[in-house]
Amino acid sequence: MDAVFADFSTDPARLSNAVVTHHRCGIAPSHLALGPGGHITVDFTVGEREKIAEAVVTVTVLGASAAMDVLLNGKALAERLAITEDGAGREHNDPQDTVLSVPGELLTAGDNVLQIRSPEGAEALLRLRAVTVAPAHDRDRAERAMAARGANRSVVAFGTEVRAPGSTAWQPAPRLLLHIDTGERAMPAHVSWRGADGAEAAIGLRADLSGFLGHRRTADGAVAEYRGTLADRWTYPEGTAGARLHRFSTEEGREGAWSPAGELRLLLDDGGALAERVSWTDRRGNTASVALTSANSAGAPQVRQPVGELQDITRTVTEVEASNEFEDGGEVARNLLNKSRNKWLAFEDTPELDFTFAQPAAVAAYRLTSANDAVDRDPQDWKLEGSHDGRHWTRLDSRTGERFRDRYETKEYSVASPAPYAHYRLTIEGNNGSDLTQLSRIQFLAGETPAAGPVHGAADFTGYRTPRAGDPVGYRGTTVPGPWSDAPGQREGQEAGQALRQLLAGDLGETALGLDDAARLIGKLAAYLKNA
Repeated sequence: MDAVFADFSTDPARLSNAVVTHHRCGIAPSHLALGPGGHITVDFTVGEREKIAEAVVTVTVLGASAAMDVLLNGKALAERLAITEDGAGREHNDPQDTVLSVPGELLTAGDNVLQIRSPEGAEALLRLRAVTVAPAHDRDRAERAMAARGANRSVVAFGTEVRAPGSTAWQPAPRLLLHIDTGERAMPAHVSWRGADGAEAAIGLRADLSGFLGHRRTADGAVAEYRGTLADRWTYPEGTAGARLHRFSTEEGREGAWSPAGELRLLLDDGGALAERVSWTDRRGNTASVALTSANSAGAPQVRQPVGELQDITRTVTEVEASNEFEDGGEVARNLLNKSRNKWLAFEDTPELDFTFAQPAAVAAYRLTSANDAVDRDPQDWKLEGSHDGRHWTRLDSRTGERFRDRYETKEYSVASPAPYAHYRLTIEGNNGSDLTQLSRIQFLAGETPAAGPVHGAADFTGYRTPRAGDPVGYRGTTVPGPWSDAPGQREGQEAGQALRQLLAGDLGETALGLDDAARLIGKLAAYLKNA
């Protein structure tokens, strides 16, 4: 029997050998919500020549939920089965599996109908995350197929929170963006890392990547619980624009001899310093650990120290927001990015300006230009900060007692330690005595970055990897020079084409012995193309 699954943790749902219809259901980002009297129907097929002694149906719900009835071909497998809190400290949204045994005689060759119902009068929603059907002797078949399909969407973002020891309150933390691809088509189960500033973290991910639990230690030694909830998920290279992505050509070492081991793509951005060491275990049980000998990968050229003449990158600012601006007079923050002699005017003596760049930029210097009048409105004290996520800020430069001698005078200020940030904030902490503050222009400058490329005989990472049930081997990699020619859907299109060729060559060529089988396979092919 082909793997049967309906995965509602994504929108649209991922399906295999299944056609789903529903009634009185709401579609949420991570599940399907069945109201009282609601139901879903999953139509799937069993091959004409297959003899299945026993099968299992697995229904995955989120947390405690309403009772449910489960029927297969009109026969009840469970009635008013309720998922209750088990007292084991599960979170409200933790996935919980109900596994039901199916005698082989309930399955029919050809079409089968599985129905899951929320009874009339139910007092809670039935939050359905996934449904699978598989032979009992290979009950993980559907889960493996579902995981393999999900591995195509291997770039994941989590909203995160931290909680200090002894506290009951969770506090927001920066987004975690993660992508680890060794070509094995297996998602990570455990990941740990250390940043260049000494901060470190370790997490265990849920099988469906809906979230994680772990711990982290900041650069100053503060320890906290660490958890995350899936915020978004993409098919590579979507979701990686402007991110600190590493790509390496790798080798494995056995008894002193090195041989090619494919490509490693590594993206781990927790809103802090660049990762210098990353270890992981994937869902197949393979483990690896790498120490980056250089933070300057081709995927993050902005990390390299600026060289040559500084270039004006103000044009790459996509958004500017001010804590206050004189809209009625047209003296708004956007004027700061233009060469014209318009200005920005704020009815505050300590205003803030936030700038968002198209991609992270390492600002090495910045320029401020005074406005046309009112010397007492000129900034005198300020600080410049950078942020990866727009919430957590790092001070980059500060000035006190500055003076502009002339109107439209431009002064340039250096940043001691340029680093790539997507967001910059200029906070005016004092002016020359007015209740109003103004500027005519702000410019951001960055240095050119040296070309990236692998160095013969040197590794950009060194480490080891251990295949499941195997012995550890050496693992090293050199940077793949950019720019890269990846296009969204390129790899997936190749894989879909390969699968399609296999389906045509295998299933239709060998199995379609009658018109009914042929029609059924064509239907499966259409469903595959729709969901590939």
